[in-house]
Amino acid sequence: MDHQYYMRRCIELAQNGLGTTYPNPMVGAVIVHEGQIIGEGWHRKAGGPHAEVVAVDSVKDKTLLPQSTIYVSLEPCSHFGKTPPCCDLIIAQNIPNVVVGTVDPNEKVAGSGIEKLRAAGKRVTVGVLERECRELNKRFFTFHHQKRPYVVLKWAQSVDGFIAPAHKNSRQPVWISNSYSQQLVHKWRTEEQAILAGTQTVVDDNPKLTARDWSGNQPVRIVIDKSNRIPKESHIFDNQAPTIVLTGTVGQTQNDAVKFVKIDFSSDVPRQIVNVLYDQGLQSVIVEGGAKTLQSFIDANCWDEARVFTGQTVLGQGIVAPTLERPVEKRHIGRDELLIFRNHDQHDYL
Repeated sequence: MDHQYYMRRCIELAQNGLGTTYPNPMVGAVIVHEGQIIGEGWHRKAGGPHAEVVAVDSVKDKTLLPQSTIYVSLEPCSHFGKTPPCCDLIIAQNIPNVVVGTVDPNEKVAGSGIEKLRAAGKRVTVGVLERECRELNKRFFTFHHQKRPYVVLKWAQSVDGFIAPAHKNSRQPVWISNSYSQQLVHKWRTEEQAILAGTQTVVDDNPKLTARDWSGNQPVRIVIDKSNRIPKESHIFDNQAPTIVLTGTVGQTQNDAVKFVKIDFSSDVPRQIVNVLYDQGLQSVIVEGGAKTLQSFIDANCWDEARVFTGQTVLGQGIVAPTLERPVEKRHIGRDELLIFRNHDQHDYL
């Protein structure tokens, strides 16, 4: 039996849950009988049925299950959460063979699901397309292994290497990338749990930091404001999305949508930021600027991925964009160029 073929289908199914399964991982499951797929499913939303449950429910003839193999991209859970353990379902349905992509890094599982299945007499194979299965849940693995969110840096730069003009006449963005790239960024926002911007970007551009051009969940807005410089009429205080303001002072008025968290701006700010996000249970963050904030994450080596647009705009002068070496991927979005960078120092667990 071609284990990799069916595991690729598990990964394909699981990807449908990008942005909707938090805090759970994305998981796909496929049930095979005599070389034919008889059931499949993927986890859609936390609190909803897991991939294994959906796959079993989709099998029309349940009498085939005792002669079948179930493929799962991530180790079946062995504990009670919002739903019962998937191991118990596999055991109860008498499915004899289980093929697992990778072990679950969550300490609540971490191999116990595999042990439980083997103790029940199941034939369990582990590590099929393991690297691909870990890459699928890079946010989940980073959160549990490194105790911080997966950090994505994003910026757009002009042809001549500037991220923004030196001076502006109004509190609104100066667009460098095209409308297709801008829509893609809104899609990305729905896929990450948080979005972060620095003080000057919020003061200068008054961004909403929401996903308006794509359907999906709104990320938690994270804003740096050491000395309360951001005007109170700014969009980030409009209660349209949960917002956390990282400040150096105390005593600000909070409400259900806006929370103030004090950090020490005299030492390792990026590390403190990711610690705050970890404490909030946020598994990923997209850092959208400005140049000083982006550079601080690069200098601290506190990033996992960077997505850099180069538009057709020529600014002549302005704020110089950060620089990175050796992109792993290049795409074209209309006439914009998109470079993808990966911080390989951070991914020894993938």
